Amino acid sequence: MRAYIVERLVGDTGEPDHITMTARALAVRALPAIRKGLACCLATPVGLDIVSVELSRFEAARPGPQENGAMTVASSPSSPDALLLTIESPGVAILVSAMFGGDPDLPVAAIERPLSPTEIDVATMAFEEVAKAVNGSGPRAFAFNLPLPQAISGTELRERAIRDGPAARIDFAITSGRTTGRLSLFMPQRVLLKHRGDKAPLPGKLGKDDDWGERFGEEIMRSAVRLEATMPLARMTLADIACLQLGQVIELRENAQGETKLSARHKTLFVCEFGKLGQNYTVRIKQPFDERQDLIDGLVRR
Repeated sequence: MRAYIVERLVGDTGEPDHITMTARALAVRALPAIRKGLACCLATPVGLDIVSVELSRFEAARPGPQENGAMTVASSPSSPDALLLTIESPGVAILVSAMFGGDPDLPVAAIERPLSPTEIDVATMAFEEVAKAVNGSGPRAFAFNLPLPQAISGTELRERAIRDGPAARIDFAITSGRTTGRLSLFMPQRVLLKHRGDKAPLPGKLGKDDDWGERFGEEIMRSAVRLEATMPLARMTLADIACLQLGQVIELRENAQGETKLSARHKTLFVCEFGKLGQNYTVRIKQPFDERQDLIDGLVRR
């Protein structure tokens, strides 16, 4: 009992802050991918946000006698229960409503009976998207055995043997209008630290460039940037620009449509061709932008 109380206070490793920080970083990294995965599977959008990250135990995943939800367990080379996922019945109801095009502005009726096979399938689909997002890729991936086992519910869930032990718990809120349900993730603390618990390296000791890329490339590639397409107009003197007036028309130079430049964050990436497809304007990528050649062309035009 003393060991259990100490573990609840300081975690299995004696570094509760490090475990919590690592679990929160995992949740933040996986959240956009989970949202994207669910959006591809559902007919209407649902909200998904991180509610809490805390130290816990696997036994806490077992539902109470009055609770009606679903659960699945993912294995990996590191552990037979490397990831345990649960979802409450309100969360299942929200996902089922969104799956079949329910009105997101109307409240979702609670499920007060055993889950149907269709509802269990929808819960399994949601678990699969969460597991894929959390799994990651590269040498730091958890290597979950995918696809996940079919979710279980009802009597089968209450009778399922769950190996107890110290875990990190992440709670997500699934929302549709004013209806909210909870999806929870449990992971053994040692599995979490084995794959994602390495502490930030000291400056000057980062290792090879490829190691850095493997470690942080995945997070960087998830970053969203704004693309901008720029079409050249014409060369004008400052005096001409000073004389421009409201309503004046500036003629595009020859081949301007074929010299559109696609850029992100002030960095030119591609040379494109401006066009139109139906009612929408488009740009078609012609070639990567060559900064050296662009400088030479600019000197020649002068």
